[in-house]
Amino acid sequence: MVQPHFPVLADATLAAFNTVGEWLAQDDLSATRPSPEVDAVILAGNAVIPTIDAACRIAAQRDVPLLISGGIGHSTPFLYTAIGNHPRYHTVPVTGRAEASIFADIARAFWQIPEARLWVEDRSTNCGENARFSWNMLKQRHRTTGRVLVVQDPTMQRRTMATFARVCRDEPDSPQWISHPGFTPTLQNGNEGVEFSESHTGLWPDDRYLSLVMGELPRLYDDANGYGPAGRDYIAHVEFPEAVMAAWKQLQQDPVLNDARKII
Repeated sequence: MVQPHFPVLADATLAAFNTVGEWLAQDDLSATRPSPEVDAVILAGNAVIPTIDAACRIAAQRDVPLLISGGIGHSTPFLYTAIGNHPRYHTVPVTGRAEASIFADIARAFWQIPEARLWVEDRSTNCGENARFSWNMLKQRHRTTGRVLVVQDPTMQRRTMATFARVCRDEPDSPQWISHPGFTPTLQNGNEGVEFSESHTGLWPDDRYLSLVMGELPRLYDDANGYGPAGRDYIAHVEFPEAVMAAWKQLQQDPVLNDARKII
């Protein structure tokens, strides 16, 4: 089934949206500099195939453990759909299975990561549990220092890093957490509406991506309504660059985006 396109957005709105989306997709790796050595890779549960591929590829290339975190949560059906529609991964069983179990099958069969380097955490159902349960597993494996690469859905990457920081806030030792979403999505206006600038297999429908980004930024606030220490205390304090806040204000004022959000 072909997904309908989200309506064309004004150029200023599109630029503002990409500013917010790129900031949420916190990426500590640089395409122009050698990547640092890492001691492990954490893949947190998500439904974005390029992100899953990136974690598996890096763990395979570096010969380091791949810690996979994800049970069955409210977004797991999106993973089932993404796997079922994928040209290579569609043979992997999904129904009723934890996200981590599905990722582990992919890592074994398609990325040749040996069993000894697959650490599977299949109970977490949200971002906070991803971080807590992953950290507990690292402690059990005596991997509490060094560098650990954390890979997550780009829309949740910055929140995930703030969650790991919160989980380890009072720990005597913790790794250097390195953030990498696998890729950074950007949108453009196409002939039929908004579309992704680069063609990747296994992305969100464009309206879902818009909805996720618009819903994500307020969660990062450090106030009574946010997830920061002054609110629900799920995450460490997050600083918002002025450019991101200006872009967010622009998005809130766009009539097309706000009207369309009512039906997302």
